Amino acid sequence: MGTPEFAAVSLRRLLREPDLEITVVTTPDKPQGRHMVLTPSEVKKTALAAGLPVFQPQTLKNGAFEEELKEIDPDAVLVVAYGKILPEYILSYPKYGCINLHGSLLPKYRGAAPMQRTVMNGEKEYGVTTMFMAAGLDTGDMLEKWSAPLQDEDNFETVHDTLAEHGAELLVSTLRKAVGGELTPKKQNDDEATYAAKIEKADCLLDFAKSAREVHNAVRGLSPVPLAYTTLRGKLLKIVASQIVNEEEVRGKPGEVLEIDEKGAVLACGKGTLRILTVRPEGKNQMSALDFARGRGIAAGDTLGK
Repeated sequence: MGTPEFAAVSLRRLLREPDLEITVVTTPDKPQGRHMVLTPSEVKKTALAAGLPVFQPQTLKNGAFEEELKEIDPDAVLVVAYGKILPEYILSYPKYGCINLHGSLLPKYRGAAPMQRTVMNGEKEYGVTTMFMAAGLDTGDMLEKWSAPLQDEDNFETVHDTLAEHGAELLVSTLRKAVGGELTPKKQNDDEATYAAKIEKADCLLDFAKSAREVHNAVRGLSPVPLAYTTLRGKLLKIVASQIVNEEEVRGKPGEVLEIDEKGAVLACGKGTLRILTVRPEGKNQMSALDFARGRGIAAGDTLGK
């Protein structure tokens, strides 16, 4: 059971296991683009290409999927970014349980946007967790984990792609151990739990009164989508990439352009200075901050975020 590309990576990995008989459950096709064309999920595209049976229930509530579930009769249910809450009649059905792959090191970052929030909050490491699903939101007993240090140049894209690949391997490992009776479930410590709320537009507005480290973390945690943004001369300016120049110095007003150098635009923050490397101006394609500054005549003294 899954929907986006993150889940499709797991499905493609499961397809390499010759002894598995796979049925796919994904969300209904959604209208996308200017012409609102009905578009299948990445998981559905992968499933159809592999000739797998696909179910797309509108709802799982009130036993709506119970008949189909009995028809499928799964030994295990593997859930990766599916997008719907599983009711008790599904959770209690499979012999080997409902196993979820979650994009954080639980119990931290339960919820909808664990990968983005991990980067935005400047964590020192990131990872994935498999767990038995329970009635609560990402509250089930933990099974296996994979983790790595979070590097300063990592962003949402690199974290997403790395965790998708390692998560897929972890899911296969957990499934094999579930079948072999080799798992040792570990309860989550609710006192250590944090919640990764869905990314809203307000989360994407940069506040240069914060430290350069905090602004940089926001930029990379939201890149390449949906992108952090600010304003310049009354127009929207999305920030794709940045780097910290100095974490301690305080000069200029927050958001003020201190200089344009050979790499981009150096800005003042509440604490420290930040270099903007790549931008997407309103109505334009992505470009280097240096090209943008030259084309618009941006110079020291201009201020972002007015």
